[in-house]
Amino acid sequence: MAKDNQNENFQSGAGLIRYFNEEEIKGPALDPKLIIYIAIAMAVIVELARVFWPV
Repeated sequence: MAKDNQNENFQSGAGLIRYFNEEEIKGPALDPKLIIYIAIAMAVIVELARVFWPV
């Protein structure tokens, strides 16, 4: 039984190692502050649109 446990631990660890070796950034690297600024700007635009074009 001890031999079976060693095989299970190795297989579960091998999947994690393989996952981290394949990790790549496939998109543009954006500063987190930029995302916050964009979100705030979009909120202001939406609120201004609600004031000038009420539905």
